Amino acid sequence: MKKIIVATDSFKGSLSALQACRIIAGQAERVFPQAKIVQLPISDGGEGLVEVIFNALGGERRIVPTSDPLGREISASYLQLADGSALIEMAGAGGLTLLDPGEYDPLRATTFGVGLIILHAVKNGLDPIYIGLGGSATVDGGTGAATALRIHFLDEMGEKVISGGGLRKVQRLDLSGLRELNYSGKLIFLTDVNNPLCGPNGAAAVFGPQKGATAEQVWQLDQGLRNLADLIESETGLNLQDVPGMGAAGGFALPFVALMGAEIRSGIDFVLDLLKFDEKMVGSDLLITGEGHTDAQSAMGKAISALTRRARAAGVRVAVISGALGEGAEKMLELGVDDLIQATPAGQSLQEALAYAAENLAKAAYDYLGGMKKG
Repeated sequence: MKKIIVATDSFKGSLSALQACRIIAGQAERVFPQAKIVQLPISDGGEGLVEVIFNALGGERRIVPTSDPLGREISASYLQLADGSALIEMAGAGGLTLLDPGEYDPLRATTFGVGLIILHAVKNGLDPIYIGLGGSATVDGGTGAATALRIHFLDEMGEKVISGGGLRKVQRLDLSGLRELNYSGKLIFLTDVNNPLCGPNGAAAVFGPQKGATAEQVWQLDQGLRNLADLIESETGLNLQDVPGMGAAGGFALPFVALMGAEIRSGIDFVLDLLKFDEKMVGSDLLITGEGHTDAQSAMGKAISALTRRARAAGVRVAVISGALGEGAEKMLELGVDDLIQATPAGQSLQEALAYAAENLAKAAYDYLGGMKKG
């Protein structure tokens, strides 16, 4: 074994991508001391995106006073890169991790605070502005963030709608403030969620329950998103309901794609290209990747599936070491993964698995690599 690439996503709830990579790389160095070990922590655009890019490329962290999904004052940061672009992680002001489980409320939660961060980057002339979508507490169709950028969605009383609970009441648009803002740069949303805006595979139905929505609230939110999309279509002629990825982060990108010419791109491909992954893969014997929980969704565009695709194209062996292997994880084998390993020992509770995540991952990596060395 001459060269091993270690490129993992975060193990949510236990290990950051950087921590997971360091643990696996440490075991690789123990087993193959003569091999070159390359660590590439990765993110698909969700939580951890800024940390991954900052650790790899540097840049300047900009601190912004903003608000959390329930409107409470907080500070959040984004990354200004050397080329004048900005990288924003929407979870920093709109994420579930900012709330206690008892506070989850997708009817109230708003992306307004994320919009304040975007506005800061706009006013500083940064271009393009990349926004990573993932881990959101919101299903507001981007109305909160749009309001911060002076795009106003109004109900019959002329009140601004900035959260999911008001989407069914939206009746008209006010774009006068957006015209005054006069931003001519590009907004690019990063996600590897392919869900449409509405329907059984849409933002409310698939992700709403994770954010605390009841069955009745899922219906309300879905109807609200349809109303919002219909209004936007009547104003612009654009039917965006079925665009892949429009359902990410509660429909966050919708008003920006329709009214500011924003784009939706693959988050993981953006990250891998920025990190020059394909160049670093040259001459490698093995790629080790992983995440907290691998299941059928992992094979549908998530980070480790993109890594597998690129590694197999380069003829490199692929191992996935994840915290847990769920239903459908074997689909990764169909994508070209050679070895699929669960780090958590059988019978260990979730609480124990999270507490001992580092130890479990280290042992799984050592056992796998040791077995490989023995042939």
